Amino acid sequence: MSTQTRTTEERRHEIVRVARATGSVDVSALAAELGVAKETVRRDLRALEDHGLVRRTHGGAYPVESAGFETTLAFRATSHVPEKRRIASAAVELLGDAETVFVDEGFTPQLIAEALPRDRPLTVVTASLPVAGALAEAGDTSVLLLGGRVRSGTLATVDHWTTKMLAGFVIDLAYIGANGISREHGLTTPDPAVSEVKAQAIRAARRTVFAGAHTKFGAVSFCRFAEVGALEAIVTSTLLPSTEAHRYALLGPQIIRV
Repeated sequence: MSTQTRTTEERRHEIVRVARATGSVDVSALAAELGVAKETVRRDLRALEDHGLVRRTHGGAYPVESAGFETTLAFRATSHVPEKRRIASAAVELLGDAETVFVDEGFTPQLIAEALPRDRPLTVVTASLPVAGALAEAGDTSVLLLGGRVRSGTLATVDHWTTKMLAGFVIDLAYIGANGISREHGLTTPDPAVSEVKAQAIRAARRTVFAGAHTKFGAVSFCRFAEVGALEAIVTSTLLPSTEAHRYALLGPQIIRV
């Protein structure tokens, strides 16, 4: 089928496919590839955003993770990496006198784990195999890996074994990630099994810090596991506009932009 004869539905399906395959799309490139005007692409992106499939940015869009689509840990390790490293370093500065720490699954939490101090006793509880691996040989760090079914895309454990273990702990500080965070819908993730683990970690923790790239904000996924007001702090980058950061701060958490 030529690009000229695609229906609107087919064209929008292709835009979503490209966004999910590459991590983002550009209006100009899409217009050229699909053989349509830029304004047509912009209209498509507005419609796709209304349906929760993409988030628009200046000149393009990126895919929203949903029940039917989730990026892998390997993919996340290639996107926005300098931003995520800055966020991880700033998140570790919030450690305070915590002795027990939960570190969530995901690439940014993995960077947090790698940045944790090695010169003081810490007990790290995690469902993430990569986090456990990163800390296994750290001298003063004791690692407790939660048991359960391992999800292939994220290499993290889930299901009732995981949540039951977590329910038995009182944790000083939880570093939590999410696929989306919005003022209206809170923190969300595509998979109910993952949502349960995150919710249980927050229940077990005295303090909770969310750390995530600017692309997470305003995105809404399938399963809500916490309200923004449950967070002590949100750590993100200056790519989140200060006006938007202020709106999140009004809900309770301290906002740190790096």
